[in-house]
Amino acid sequence: MDFGKAIEALKQMKKVARKGWNGKGMFVYYVPANSYPTVTEVAKKEFGEVAHYNPYFAIKTVSGTISTWVPSVGDCLAEDWEVVA
Repeated sequence: MDFGKAIEALKQMKKVARKGWNGKGMFVYYVPANSYPTVTEVAKKEFGEVAHYNPYFAIKTVSGTISTWVPSVGDCLAEDWEVVA
């Protein structure tokens, strides 16, 4: 599927990946706006006890960690996106 359909799937809280990523366990998912308790002194000084954040895309990386994700031009133009289980 194309990236537009992948975004629709993400907004439905589904995980998506490029076919070229298969076997590596990588996928992208949508994180809706929310808040979390602040932990660091810097965050507490700036935001108080709770920090609010905007929605974003996250990616599970090959190493099993999670990072924020911004698609490349190649990702946006690709038509090999798929919903993963």
